Amino acid sequence: MNKRLYVGNLSYKVTEKELQELFGEFGEVAFAKVINRSDGRSKGFGFVEMGDEAMAAAALEKLNQSTFMERTIVVS
Repeated sequence: MNKRLYVGNLSYKVTEKELQELFGEFGEVAFAKVINRSDGRSKGFGFVEMGDEAMAAAALEKLNQSTFMERTIVVS
């Protein structure tokens, strides 16, 4: 398994800090990045890298298909 996770179907209002806090419940977050369009608006997805593979696996198991900011997120 990889330490880097794709996070899709994010709210267009989510910040990188909020994404980091969400995944921080499962351990160290090396970085959290929300992908933006050229005009600065979110594309609705991002990436999170956890401290190790066990943390990434735990986050994947608990957060995939969970509700965050009124949207069902996809973690893979």
